[in-house]
Amino acid sequence: MKQEKSCGAIVIDNEKVLVVKHNAGHVSFPKGHMEKGETEKETAIREVKEETGIDIEVDTNYRYTISYSPKEGVMKDVVFFLGKATGGELKPQEKEVSKVEFIPFNEVESSITHDDVKELFRQVLKDIKK
Repeated sequence: MKQEKSCGAIVIDNEKVLVVKHNAGHVSFPKGHMEKGETEKETAIREVKEETGIDIEVDTNYRYTISYSPKEGVMKDVVFFLGKATGGELKPQEKEVSKVEFIPFNEVESSITHDDVKELFRQVLKDIKK
């Protein structure tokens, strides 16, 4: 089975969370494939910037992983870090993303498409409220 790895971030800014709506229709957190020689943190920062136009700081103390099979014969691990917006301007990467926005915490679960990502967000909320 082929293994793939992507990294991204759950970016929080003033009680709101950055979400992306992909051209394929699903809503999630920004993420993407690791490039050769990159660390997980570097990939997360780059992918958030590429997909959303937002600059972030990453807290590697908050590291979450989900795994799924995007297609037959492929297993994908996605590492998410907790991120904080530090600048930039919201601008979707037109090639992959149709919309980027910060939405309130209480709208995230109903906006996210996949159950494993919803569960991930519930865990993040527990962790940041400790």
